[in-house]
Amino acid sequence: MWVAGTLKVRDCLAATSVTLRRCLKLGATMAKSKFEYVRDFEADDTCLPHCWVVVRLDGRNFHRFAEKHSFIKPNDSRALHLMTKCAQTVMNELEDIVIAYGQSDEYSFVFKRKTNWFKRRASKFMTHVVSQFASSYVFYWRDYFEDQPLLYPPGFDGRVVVYPSNQTLKDYLSWRQADCHINNLYNTVFWALVQQSGLTPLQAQERLQGTLAADKNEILFSEFNINYNNEPLMYRKGTVLIWQKVEEITTREVKLPAEMEGKKMAVTRTRTMVVPLHRDIIGDAFWKEHPEILDKDS
Repeated sequence: MWVAGTLKVRDCLAATSVTLRRCLKLGATMAKSKFEYVRDFEADDTCLPHCWVVVRLDGRNFHRFAEKHSFIKPNDSRALHLMTKCAQTVMNELEDIVIAYGQSDEYSFVFKRKTNWFKRRASKFMTHVVSQFASSYVFYWRDYFEDQPLLYPPGFDGRVVVYPSNQTLKDYLSWRQADCHINNLYNTVFWALVQQSGLTPLQAQERLQGTLAADKNEILFSEFNINYNNEPLMYRKGTVLIWQKVEEITTREVKLPAEMEGKKMAVTRTRTMVVPLHRDIIGDAFWKEHPEILDKDS
């Protein structure tokens, strides 16, 4: 009986093997159908090797979004912290990002030079970053805007740019931080004129037309007693996100060998986390302090 049963099992396995081979052969035939030629229309969007890959996303029509959701002018710390939370979520999901920089409704994510993530396809870089960021914005909205319901989903667009050297990457990030300073200085003066002097937006725009940075600083100081250099760094410098080792202290219940009951003790552990900084990145000091970001092996 045992021999006969063994033969039946062998026959069953053999039949299953033949069926499996037929299915695989059929699948291979179907994969090479006459319709497969349409793949030839896909563009090759592979990013150049050994270059920094930067994905920059911007809010789509965010002026209207800010008005509809009653953002505080000229800066709403809730909105800026929400943007940073979303950027941290992106970096935690896509660990090949070595640094990110954000201001207003934009964020730039820098992937390491040697990343082979999704075979360096630009479309994959862009879609994954933008979709993760946009979904996080909706998901974490209530954590920062408790009393303001989300009236409609926000939109973000993205682009991918490749930079061949450390210097060009630093110049790109410097450009974005300089843009942050220029825009924030203008907005600070503009909204002071509107909110405190009673000018209409058109009158404030005409008042500031042709003015230089020194002129705007003088208006703030002489008319509103505001020293622009004392404004929060987050507004003037934007936010830099980097990976850093952080010590966390947690309380755990530890059972000692000589005791029957557990004893609560403080336990310190080191974790690598995405940390927000409000620092100048145009000068050399930041890069000397964090040389690992531009490391040739990163």
